[in-house]
Amino acid sequence: MKKRTVFKKGPVAVMKEAFGMLLFTILVGVMIVIGLVQAEASSRAEGLRLLEESVKRAVVECYALEGRYPESIAHIEQRYGVIIDRSKYNVHYSIFAPNIMPDITVIDKRGGEG
Repeated sequence: MKKRTVFKKGPVAVMKEAFGMLLFTILVGVMIVIGLVQAEASSRAEGLRLLEESVKRAVVECYALEGRYPESIAHIEQRYGVIIDRSKYNVHYSIFAPNIMPDITVIDKRGGEG
């Protein structure tokens, strides 16, 4: 029978391997967290854009059907089915005259503006 030569790693080599695996694990974790943060920011921006677009579309639809722009955002919510999540967004609606497009600003309460 032949004898096998077994190479044993010294404590320094074991520590280097453990440190390398720990560093790799931390790096992967950081990359996952960064990806999740970017996905959430993208989702927030898209939600803000969609709400602003929905409100503007409903305002224009109101003008086309009723011949005037709505007096308040409540009119849009009641008659045109726009749902505003007040826990997430503030909608500033400022009308100058019934025949002039109102100023519509949607603000994300969690940070950011449309």
